[in-house]
Amino acid sequence: MILAVCGGKGGVGKTTTALNLAAELDAVLVDADLGMADVPASHGPDLHDVLAGRADAVEAVRESRAISILPCGRTLAGAREGDPRQLVDALHAVADAYDDVVVDCPAGLRADVGLPLLVADACVLVTTPDRAALADALRARSLAVELDAGLAAVAYNRASSASEEVANALGAPVVAVPDDDSVAAAMDAGQPVAAIDEEAAAATGFGTLAERVRETT
Repeated sequence: MILAVCGGKGGVGKTTTALNLAAELDAVLVDADLGMADVPASHGPDLHDVLAGRADAVEAVRESRAISILPCGRTLAGAREGDPRQLVDALHAVADAYDDVVVDCPAGLRADVGLPLLVADACVLVTTPDRAALADALRARSLAVELDAGLAAVAYNRASSASEEVANALGAPVVAVPDDDSVAAAMDAGQPVAAIDEEAAAATGFGTLAERVRETT
């Protein structure tokens, strides 16, 4: 399964959601935000190298006990050197090798968001209760529908409870993921929240979100 994690507006916790979902689903996390990578990285080949033909996608995956990651480069020069169209083949190659892949899509609705959605079997939409974020989420949903990326669930970040109104508007189950100190601590450490504090409310929220994905894919 290739699961795209997208959200129209930046700053809604998309990368945090993608990282935690990858951990919960035992999937490889692919950072496909070619211009503004945010997933933790380390030395070695990255997605920029893969898209430029300098590295094999599977060989570029960094395996670890907590989460396996195919990181993206962090330079504009690297982004310019690659061919974004090769992302489709790269995602299929990683899925063939590891079965499940979670893709952290770019923020916004630029053309490069379309490629992960085009190849994805399903997607998770990330938003917050903020009105602007919800408006952008509706636009992102329209793009996902147009590209036939089935909407598996909605991550309703920084919310204390799910919203039936949001679920009806977006047409998918909504899972509230409360904000707490463990989220920031986990991202600073490049780890899923459950690895920092498995009793945290956010860890429970991400676990529930993964269950919804499994039920609908």
